[in-house]
Amino acid sequence: MFFMRLVSPLLCFVLLLAVSCRRTPSNERPKDPHSYSNPELVRVRHVDLDLEVLFEQKALQGTAVLALERAKDGNGAPLILDTRDLRIESVEGSRDGTNWSPAKFEVGATDPILGAPLTIHLPAGGKHVRIRYMTSPNATALQWLEPAQTAGKKLPFLFTQSQAIHARSWIPLQDSPGVRVTYSARIRVAKGLRAVMSAEHVETGIEGEFRFRMAQPIPSYLIALAVGDLAFRPLGSRTGVYAEPSVVDAAAREFEDTEKMMQAAEELYGPYRWGRYDLLILPPSFPYGGMENPRLTFTSPTVIAGDKSLVSLVAHELAHSWSGNLVTNATWDHFWLNEGFTVYVEQRIIEKIYGKERAEMEAVLATESLKREMERLEPRDQALQLDLRGRDPDAGSTDVAYVKGALFLRTIERASGRTAFDAFLRSYFDRFAFRSVTTKDFLDYLAKDLKTNVPVEVWVHKPGLPSGAALPVSDALAKVSDLAGQWAQGTIPSSSIPYAKWSTQERLHFLQALPADPGGRRMHALDQAFGITKSGNAEVLQQWLLMSIRNGYAPASAKLEEFLMSVGRMRYIRPLYEELAKTPEGMEQGRAIFVKARAGYHPIATATIETALRRPNR
Repeated sequence: MFFMRLVSPLLCFVLLLAVSCRRTPSNERPKDPHSYSNPELVRVRHVDLDLEVLFEQKALQGTAVLALERAKDGNGAPLILDTRDLRIESVEGSRDGTNWSPAKFEVGATDPILGAPLTIHLPAGGKHVRIRYMTSPNATALQWLEPAQTAGKKLPFLFTQSQAIHARSWIPLQDSPGVRVTYSARIRVAKGLRAVMSAEHVETGIEGEFRFRMAQPIPSYLIALAVGDLAFRPLGSRTGVYAEPSVVDAAAREFEDTEKMMQAAEELYGPYRWGRYDLLILPPSFPYGGMENPRLTFTSPTVIAGDKSLVSLVAHELAHSWSGNLVTNATWDHFWLNEGFTVYVEQRIIEKIYGKERAEMEAVLATESLKREMERLEPRDQALQLDLRGRDPDAGSTDVAYVKGALFLRTIERASGRTAFDAFLRSYFDRFAFRSVTTKDFLDYLAKDLKTNVPVEVWVHKPGLPSGAALPVSDALAKVSDLAGQWAQGTIPSSSIPYAKWSTQERLHFLQALPADPGGRRMHALDQAFGITKSGNAEVLQQWLLMSIRNGYAPASAKLEEFLMSVGRMRYIRPLYEELAKTPEGMEQGRAIFVKARAGYHPIATATIETALRRPNR
């Protein structure tokens, strides 16, 4: 880090480019079915952004300068980039990055999933492209929030969500996880607003202007931007949290163990390679629990439970600093390499910080969720390695990639021993650092460095959970299951349930272990005893609201609408809308709520809910 401050940004880029070129030969990477780009001929190595944030127009406007590298057989080949709903105003080419001349370009036909290719014909020897453009108000990566939709109610807010293939809706680039780039940016905003990015902040001293640089090569989906009324609180020497002023102190208390998590991960898997690790607490419309943007994890405020019971999400996003950000899936068919490894590392971090019982409880809950999800998935989507050609890559974002992937690694750990597996995993992260890899890359390295009798081909290519999986076990949750069974059978009253003494994990497991249809009267008894409808814990409340829809529990109806109006996290709201859509009355209720709530949802969430509410009643 000290060295990088001493040399010029250009020299830093040249040095990193040389490392990246050596480590990631273009002819070894598979063709990405979700990208028009041609990196095997012309590869983008650096992206330099100069953008103005226009809240009134709900648009970003400015330039993207791309530094290119040509393969030996790529002379004369055009540069093909991915775009979605971008207004391309002009394109210029340059040999030296200083002298520019107009370049011929054309935007191809639009595909509903992939967007449109931007083909640029460069002059001979052209190594740089400058694209002047403007985003659409409907860009799928961008959410523009009015002041009334923020905690402070005074200033607007913008954030991006680029995964999986949404970066192309705000930057023209090679939008594939198999293409890694360094990037720099100048972001101009209105007075009173602060910009943050998934990169190092470079002080300028100019009001309304923020500069950033990411010296490590990353895939495009990890380029991230947020703008709003943001305050900062340090959590440690290299950790901190950004949030709106009214939220930041609660967030700092909730996530005070972040530095300990970093130390635990480093003890297991080697040094953290990204400099700082900060958290950004977004408004509730953020469609995910978290997003692992390097140096700056984007986080949903639903994780702030007040008792650290949901901070495993922070452990998860931090774990991505090794699995996903450092070693990345080459295409979205190999998504489990990002998420399965990350869930496994997350569970190891939680075990070191909060103990084995907490980690096992969370692993049991995740495994139960996986089993429920696999009941509705087609066999082809139950394998770890997928074939997503012709489909939106988000179709691969299921518990299979996350939880089945982690169970695969747990099973290898059990077969080889934890000490040997830890050494292997650390060497894997070192061997493939800053590279994009395939399932075959992992399996080949596994076969070479860690002999195991685990049937890896069955895990990777077959549906379901193989026999002999190293399933987690929790004595605490087993006792909860027993009490749930007794209550359901009427052998014990609600007063015999020690609900108030339970952890979030035990409360959630109790609700999930109950019959799907205990009935409104019995749900009222639980609610009277434990005040579940008034719960401030989003995990528990979402499960309760799901049960309330199924059982027609009217006292929770107002809370259901309030929840759907104030939370945009898809993991919570999608199941609720889908459950409402199962009956004519519920469908009517869901559509009425959605009309009022949709302005507060991210475009990704909006599209998902619209699909759920178009389906016929089941």
